[in-house]
Amino acid sequence: MAQRYELLNRLGVPPVANEDFDDLARNMAEQAGFLYGFVNLFLEKQTFVGLHQPPADSGFVIVGRTMSRDHGWCPEVMARRKALPLHDVHASPRFSGNAVVDAVGIRSYFGAPLIHDSGTVLGTVCVIDPEKRPLAEARRLRDIVINASAQVMDHIARAPVR
Repeated sequence: MAQRYELLNRLGVPPVANEDFDDLARNMAEQAGFLYGFVNLFLEKQTFVGLHQPPADSGFVIVGRTMSRDHGWCPEVMARRKALPLHDVHASPRFSGNAVVDAVGIRSYFGAPLIHDSGTVLGTVCVIDPEKRPLAEARRLRDIVINASAQVMDHIARAPVR
């Protein structure tokens, strides 16, 4: 984790909310047709430097900017270092027992890692939604998050290096 912090600092990426990353999260969620989109740095906690979610008065759960490192499916994406498409999280017992399923009522998740050229995984991008998606849509949705991951890494690469 120290290596991740050092690299983010050197790249000039502070671990705080960022309007550009919020826009990327929104675009990703809109392309996928999902309620929530995240640009997530994996630090002491998962830190959502980019966040898109429903309006506060929508009746949907409103999430904060951080979450425990062991909640959700992003830890799996970090470990496997490749995209994780879950069109229905309940389709696999391995992925259905999760605090995010219970707290937010999530049925579908699509995430991809943010991998720096050095090989360090900085975090993830993902979309989540309370509706399961047709299996036939999985490849298209996976490709959306993979593209968003590349956009985030391009944005990071253009930041002034310290």
